[in-house]
Amino acid sequence: MALADTIQDIEQLEDLLSEPTPEVVQTLGRLGGDLIVLGVAGKMGPSLARMARRASDLAGTRRRIIGVARFSAASFEVELQRHGIETIRCDLLDEGAIQRLPDVPNVLYLAGMKFGATGQESLTWAMNTHLPALVCRKFARSRIVAFSTGNVYGLVPASSGGARETNPPAPVGEYAMSCLGRERIFEHFSRTLGTPVALIRLNYACDLRYGVLVDLARKVLLGASVDLSMGCFNTLWQGDANAMTLRCFDHIASPPATLNLTGPECLSVRETCERLGQLLGRKPVFAGTEAPTALLSNAGRAGDLFGQPRVTADQLLAWVAGWLRQGGPTLNKPTHFEARDGRF
Repeated sequence: MALADTIQDIEQLEDLLSEPTPEVVQTLGRLGGDLIVLGVAGKMGPSLARMARRASDLAGTRRRIIGVARFSAASFEVELQRHGIETIRCDLLDEGAIQRLPDVPNVLYLAGMKFGATGQESLTWAMNTHLPALVCRKFARSRIVAFSTGNVYGLVPASSGGARETNPPAPVGEYAMSCLGRERIFEHFSRTLGTPVALIRLNYACDLRYGVLVDLARKVLLGASVDLSMGCFNTLWQGDANAMTLRCFDHIASPPATLNLTGPECLSVRETCERLGQLLGRKPVFAGTEAPTALLSNAGRAGDLFGQPRVTADQLLAWVAGWLRQGGPTLNKPTHFEARDGRF
């Protein structure tokens, strides 16, 4: 992929987000059968499904790519169909609807609840632990790649380089606890039914319309104060997250394989905002001081398996600044990465 200096519009952005690497094309060429994407209408689902479609076509592999969601915004469904992705409207908490989904050998599980979890704890647990059980029973004979989150680790020393897959979970707050519950449900069914699974602990993917860098850049641009207490973070270009996610079909196992998915850099909030300030012509405003711990993951194992991301943090930062400087749209969905109490 030849990297552009700037990304001009949504069409170019979506094309880059869904551009498969040669390795993704090889993975999808080896993978037998159709692919279903559960929760396709979320932030990552559309570009991930489209990458799977493009990679399958480039590999010369005939398969259905099926996107499943409620599709409360009909535009998502129309756009997916335009790119050759079949769609099924489904309330994923409806067990009967789950059972009526087509039997396919490959499942991407993107469903879950984070934002709004505080005050809706029971729904959060239903989405994050009950739904995986329904999916595991329905797709017991399938290969499953399922999203989890680095929040299951809790806060680790900022100097540690981030939590590794071997770190014991220490979730903070009900959202993170329910996400660990999701992992345990997948693990249980993988062990008892023999279903091969990969669990992806992701934090944080960055499109130019959302992500930690977008949150910080908007605050710098608006002159809003930036809380320094969560003093550092990881991030990863969503296009790279999509590519690595699809390549995880080469690394499924029973019991499940677990993989941190994020960028290799541990980024300082203060230094990132100062760089954004230079690019945006604004002086950042800070509040508080850096705590000795942060939510960080070590992506060393992903680097060993997949190589380094195509897009570096520096490139991504420049893209975000350029996007906002030219008035590019955002989703207005903050990551709340600075939350240290687990409440989202």
